[in-house]
Amino acid sequence: MRLYDTKARAVVSVAPAGDVLKIYACGPTVYRYAHVGNLRTFLLLDLITRLAHLNGWKTSVIQNITDVGHLVDDTQVDAQGEDKILEQAKLEGKDPFAIARFYEEAFHKDLKALNVLPADVYPRASESIQLIIDLCQKLEEAGHAYVGTDGSLFFDARSFPTYGALSGNSLDHLKPGHRLEGKGGEAKRFHADWALWKNAGTDRAMTWPSPWGNGFPGWHIECSAMSLEHLGESIDVHLGGIDLRFPHHEDERAQSDSVGGLEVVKHWVHGEHLLFEGRKMSKSSGNVVLVSDLIARGFDPLALRLSFLESRYRTQLDLSWAAIAAAHKTITRWRLQLTTWRNPEVVMTPATSQAIEQGLVLLQEDLNSPALIQLLRKIEKDDALPLDQRAILFDYFDQFLGLDLTRQEVKEGSTEINELLRLREDARSRGEWKRSDELREALADLDVEVRDTATGQAWEWRS
Repeated sequence: MRLYDTKARAVVSVAPAGDVLKIYACGPTVYRYAHVGNLRTFLLLDLITRLAHLNGWKTSVIQNITDVGHLVDDTQVDAQGEDKILEQAKLEGKDPFAIARFYEEAFHKDLKALNVLPADVYPRASESIQLIIDLCQKLEEAGHAYVGTDGSLFFDARSFPTYGALSGNSLDHLKPGHRLEGKGGEAKRFHADWALWKNAGTDRAMTWPSPWGNGFPGWHIECSAMSLEHLGESIDVHLGGIDLRFPHHEDERAQSDSVGGLEVVKHWVHGEHLLFEGRKMSKSSGNVVLVSDLIARGFDPLALRLSFLESRYRTQLDLSWAAIAAAHKTITRWRLQLTTWRNPEVVMTPATSQAIEQGLVLLQEDLNSPALIQLLRKIEKDDALPLDQRAILFDYFDQFLGLDLTRQEVKEGSTEINELLRLREDARSRGEWKRSDELREALADLDVEVRDTATGQAWEWRS
């Protein structure tokens, strides 16, 4: 498997050090529903996991749940900033942990709707407080952390010589922003330092006692603590959206490597941004799209998955309702065709085996899913390839695509279409050409176009 390594700035070979590929992925901050841009990033974890399984590798997959410590304005270095979950709890008039659990459950439902394989563990930040405190103490004892004037514990960025290797933002070039000046900035020694533990006093919800007083963890230290606890000091792949590269992953790398004394993460992999109909998704733009919005419009959520797969994960994608509608039509066609193409007694031919190898080569080279889909579209139309061999190829690659192509369509008319196709195939086998033409016309009335090939009939939805 070859993936684009953000730190190496190149596509590099990725393989497990032992028998298991160890993957850590930054999960959601559970204060709202995940929109389709978030879900594109979460799909990247699924694709790498599925390809690893096709390679015969075992995987250990950890995806965290951030339910405390992620501030609305995370440039705040003291406890003055509002936690995203606390803010949402005030808006909804509910307990903050009730808010977190509600949106965490919604996150898992969305992943299931997109056929994303579940991670092995979903550690929560709020249930990892002692791990975080222990890690902070180690950093302080090793000289990488200090207590600021406000009582918070800060990481000393200048104590980590290779800071900036991931993002390119070296300390020499980082300048204090206007939001780091003034009261908040006075608490720390250097403008690029960040809070590991934030002193909050006693008037704030979601706080815990610590050696540095009552407070809560910083966002960056949470991932270091949870990844080291569950995967150890050798992690094969660390995933996240490109927006997390700096400062979140840069700071996380500094923390983890400082306590481990080595390069903990071998490969950093990031997914690109998503636009919707030409604009960045935001509440102010009114174009935030959720999985529930797709369902309300009658689309299979897996149409969203196919829309994502038709673009490279590290290429900015401009999604649209038209693209989702086209993907929905494609999935429906493939599922219905496969019900007539499959033959449980078929034996794979050498040509089919060669096509599988061709597709795998595409996937191994930085998850080239668009090229794989183009290959499948070519296979779908290849009259020289027997229908049952086409079914073998579609079913094999669906282990990666995750489009659930074995699902039986239950939409009105699907049973009738399958029966008409069966009757027409039977009529052709007996030379009943008039009856065959009548059945073709009946299928056309259902928007199904039939083509006769050397290996049998093929069909598709009419444009």
